[in-house]
This record gives sequence, structure tokens and C-alpha cells, in this order.
Amino acid sequence: MKKAIQLHARDNVAVALVDITAGETIAIAGREITLQENIKAGHKFALLDLPAGREVKKYGYAIGITTQPVKAGQWVHSHNLHSGLGKLEEYTYNPLPITPVAFEGNPTFHGYRRPDGQVGVRNELWIIPTVGCVNQLAENMARNAAKELEGKSAIDGIYALKHPYGCSQLGDDHHNTQKLLASLCRHPNAGGVLVLGLGCENNNIPAFHQVLGEVDPARIKFLVAQEAEDEMREGLRLIKELAEQAASCEREPCPINELKIGLKCGGSDAFSGITANHLAGLVADRIIAGGGTAVLTEVPEMFGAETILMDRAVDEEVFQRIVKLINTWKQYYLDHGQPVYENPSPGNKEGGITTLEEKSLGCVQKGGTAAVVDVLDYGDRCQKQGLNLLSAPGNDLVSSTALAAAGCQIILFTTGRGTPLGTCVPTIKIASNTGIYSKKPRWFDFNAGRVLEGENMAELAGELLEQVLRVASGEPTKAETLGVREIAIFKSGVTL
Repeated sequence: MKKAIQLHARDNVAVALVDITAGETIAIAGREITLQENIKAGHKFALLDLPAGREVKKYGYAIGITTQPVKAGQWVHSHNLHSGLGKLEEYTYNPLPITPVAFEGNPTFHGYRRPDGQVGVRNELWIIPTVGCVNQLAENMARNAAKELEGKSAIDGIYALKHPYGCSQLGDDHHNTQKLLASLCRHPNAGGVLVLGLGCENNNIPAFHQVLGEVDPARIKFLVAQEAEDEMREGLRLIKELAEQAASCEREPCPINELKIGLKCGGSDAFSGITANHLAGLVADRIIAGGGTAVLTEVPEMFGAETILMDRAVDEEVFQRIVKLINTWKQYYLDHGQPVYENPSPGNKEGGITTLEEKSLGCVQKGGTAAVVDVLDYGDRCQKQGLNLLSAPGNDLVSSTALAAAGCQIILFTTGRGTPLGTCVPTIKIASNTGIYSKKPRWFDFNAGRVLEGENMAELAGELLEQVLRVASGEPTKAETLGVREIAIFKSGVTL
């Protein structure tokens, strides 16, 4: 097994694949490098002498600037490297030719085709509160309904999607809460939805109706708790009606072009961009080549790698929308008096990631190589097949929820540090290294660390795609088995 790797011919650093001891000599990049200090797995060392102020390159791109001279074989990290990024920037559209990925076979999955034409991969009942005041009522209602319907209905579960908002919000926060909840109400993984309100909240059901629009009354029902004499009894009655309707829908073969997958990383380490993210990108490319859709989000973790996505915009209009997406999020930090590049996290740094450029270059690997066809605002639902960019922060649960609201039936979630996280749609957890996969087998669905052990990346991508299709056909993910199912809504303003 190799002890270190140079990821691109332009790179002036290498990544240690295992712990390397000072004094060891490594043959790499056509030269022999004697390590000047211990290098932990995932961390970087210089391939040549670098003066202070020199760009450090990884993945073929600059990941920062040296703050002091660095000798070949020395550790390169936060003590001698800092971000080279500025604040708001101007960009030029330089479209690159896109080489279509070859698509082979005719893969299918067994999904639920809804009356509106959408396809779900689960047939669940969701209770969606309009306001956090009824969260516990929603949870109790879901638990009681599950007991009453156990063994009597062919649905995949009854879940309350709890959140703390829906009242005491103003402006964009209030609008975003309504918009996101409305998108979740229309998600195809829900065979039926009970919208549960209190009655006196800002996001009361009549107000929410204006955002939600016309709905199928057999699939979406409403209950105002303050207006019901016995809200639990009335809620259970409505849920039973929804269950009867949902149970009439059965799985049927569906082509891969009906799939919408979300792409997310969290708790990343230096191997995430080398193994798990790259693997997710290959799967995204194959799904898109088959006519399906992939959605990439966590915009602040595109900073420093955004031009890679901009140069893949399908036309200049989409390019300009990507520019707006990036600079709007930068301005968000500036408006709050916060540094634009306050990233990576302590865990990222412990795992070998030094700067935001480095993190972002690894992050965008999940987007594969396809053209960017659309840019979605927070709470928007996908309208175009292909690679979409979605406005949402880096926060794992907030962005995962936004991916679900966009219509993604499944999320590919890559991580090198590990997390038990799951949201309201099946979340396939992909480990970037075998160590964390072996340590946390109850958290992970797939081990991308096998790439570091010599397994073929393309073959592993085919294996992961097969797992995606099995999950789409009903195989539970580890997060589902553990019962980890949460949502979170983006908030930026005041609370009354």
C-alpha cells in the first residue's frame, strides 16, 4: 500500500495515506522525500521547498498561501498555511466543454408513483406542524397512530417532522419557514400529510394555505388544534383516512431518470475529497447520464472552488445565478460582521483539512462533472433534470432538510469523522476511510475507504449505485434503522 499520494501533477504537497514517521523516505512525484517530522494520515507535507508567500496547491488548485518558509518533507497545516481568499469577487464566464458520461444498461428501482406524477421511495405518513408549539402533540399523535395501525396498513411509517418555528418570525425567516414546509408537504416520499396547526400562530393554516396553494385533499389534510374539541381523536381519524389512501399505492418499476439525489458532506476529513466525495460524484454523474437529477448544496463550502462550478454552467444565465448565489452568501456573513472564511471546523482540521479552499475543493467533488443546469433558492423544488445547485448553509441538518424539500428522495452523505445524522428522507452514510467505518458500523452504509486499499473507484461507484437503487426500492439505511429522523429550518433574523 502507498504511504502518500500526490493528487494532481501541479500539486506541491502530498497527502499521507497512513501515519508516517520522521526520517522515513518516501518515493513520490518522481523524487525521494525524507520526512522532517511525523505526518498523520490525511495530513499534508511539502514536496519541495516553499518560500513564505507561495501558493500551496492540492487537487491542482491553490488551497492557501504559506506564512513562513517550508522545507520539503515538512508538515503543511494551520501553523504555516492560511487562506488566500478575499471577500466579494467578480467572475468571468469561461465555459468548459462537458464530456457526457456514458450510460449503460437500463437500471430501475421500485418506487411509488403518485397521482401528480412524482415518484417516492417511501410510502410514509408525515405530520408537519405549522408551529413548534404543537411539536409534542404531533409526536404523540404519530406514536399513537402507529400503534393503532400496526399490522393493519401497508405504509412505511408515521413520523412527526418537528421544528421550533412558525411563529415569532418576521420577513425572510417567516417566508422561508412557510416555503420549506410547503415543499415538504408535496414530497413524494409522503403518501399522506397531516398539517397540524395551533391556531394563533403567524404561520396559521389559512396563511400557510396561501403559500401551499391547491392540494389533493385525499393526500394532504389539515387540523387546527385550538378548534378541535379532542385534537388527538380528530388527528387519529384524519391519519387513518390518509393511511387508507396511501396504502392503495404500491411499488412499481421506475426508471433511473425518476431519481433525485441530494449530495451532502459533514464531519469531513482530508480523505473525504479523495474517496467518498469523488465516489458520490461518480454516482451523481451516472444518475444524471440516465436522465436523473442530483442536487449540490452547502454554498459556503463552495467558496474557493466556485469557479469550477461556474465554468460548468449550461449557459450564461445560469452562470450569473451561480455568481449571485456565491456573493449573496458571502454578503450574509459580512452583514452579520462575521468572517467569510471562518471554516474549516476543529474536526476538519484534526482530520487534515487546513483552509476553506482545501475543504471546498474536496466538497465540490460530490457534484461530479456534469453541467450545472439550474440554481435553486432556499425552499425551492427541483424543476430541471441534471445537476442543480441549492442555496443553503453548510450546517448538516439545515442543508439536508433543504435537499429533502427540493424533492430529493435520497441523500448521499459523506463523512470522514462520522455522524449518526439522518433527516426525513433516507440518508446513505458513506465513510471516507476504513477506520471510521469499522469503528462505527451502526452509522455507516458504505465504505469508500476501500479506494485507499487499492480497490477500483469505478467499480465501487457501480456498487454504490446499486445500493442507492436498493434503498430506493425499500432497503432501510442505517439512520432509518436507528430511528434518526430530524429536520431543521434556516434562520437569520430576529425572534419576537
